[in-house]
Amino acid sequence: MTSLVRHLTLDCTDAYRLARFWAEALDGSLAEDDLPGDPEATVTAAGTALLFVTVPEAKAGKNRVHLDLQPQDRGRDEEVERLLALGATPVADHRRPDGTGWVTLADIEGNEFCVERSAAERRAG
Repeated sequence: MTSLVRHLTLDCTDAYRLARFWAEALDGSLAEDDLPGDPEATVTAAGTALLFVTVPEAKAGKNRVHLDLQPQDRGRDEEVERLLALGATPVADHRRPDGTGWVTLADIEGNEFCVERSAAERRAG
């Protein structure tokens, strides 16, 4: 028998607040019983489940694991702008003049993630 990844768990200072950001970012939903102030919150979205757990320590250093997002219904650059409007911050821009590359952003608690080109953008060249 094999094991399956049930959640990707992220430590944070405010589980509910960070889960709300990621629910918006991934067009997902919070568990019905997750409320502000809860020590844990779960986001379910297409293809993934993220569990946020409140811990007393702040983020320190670079992430050892990060998410790579691939937009499904818009291009990379549109998705970057949408995520910035949700509160993400730019970390590094790896876009190239030929349209390839990605953008590294940080969520509202500083956890880094990347936004890649959509499947349509990859097919186009």
